[in-house]
Amino acid sequence: MQWSDQAIIIGVKRHGEASVIAEVMTRAHGRHLGLVRGGRSRTMQPVMQPGNEVEVTWRARLDEHLGEFRIEPVRLRAARLMEAATSVYGVQAMGALLRLLPERDPHPHLYEALDVILENLHDPRDAGELFVRFEIAVLNDLGFGLDLAECVATGARADLAYVSPKSGRAVSRAAGAPYADKMLALPAFLVEGGAADYDSLLSAFRMTAFFLHRHVYEPRGIVLSAARDGFVQAALKALMKQDPVAHT
Repeated sequence: MQWSDQAIIIGVKRHGEASVIAEVMTRAHGRHLGLVRGGRSRTMQPVMQPGNEVEVTWRARLDEHLGEFRIEPVRLRAARLMEAATSVYGVQAMGALLRLLPERDPHPHLYEALDVILENLHDPRDAGELFVRFEIAVLNDLGFGLDLAECVATGARADLAYVSPKSGRAVSRAAGAPYADKMLALPAFLVEGGAADYDSLLSAFRMTAFFLHRHVYEPRGIVLSAARDGFVQAALKALMKQDPVAHT
């Protein structure tokens, strides 16, 4: 068995004295693990860092085996990703999200999204918005997609202000007003476009955390990753410094 694919490294574990087991997100073969012989060598260590884009060739005698990777560097951005807290935590948090998906299950759109986010993690506004959309995409691929296109009660597509915690569907401001204290806020940038600000990002992080906990983490008996909390705090703190009057 053999295939080659584009990939982004999301994790590395030591294996023996000189090798590692690399965890990568590939374009066509999903999240995949493989043994990299000599992965701890001086030459390979800079390559085997989360966030780096590589070309992988996987070989194994049988499809169900772990197999071995031959890895060639394509874009080494790990050093740049270590320069900001949003980047450090963001790489780890997205890796944790991808581990919620079945191994070797193709999700090419998530690979593309991961690649885009890694190029924008240095900007807290862009990073925060893209990360929220990434979480929504993961929820959708897990079978718990949110419907934010129209009001669940009236079918209206304008002035959507809430998300029903029961259905995960949007609710208009008028229809949701009597139940506002029980609703989740729907950030405008998710339905109307435009830039996110501190308050809208805070609401978005709370919304996705709620549905991830309810549909994924609680049923599996796990908790939101510490890296996500670190990313959220870093993004909001950086955004606050950029525009200190943009939050309440």
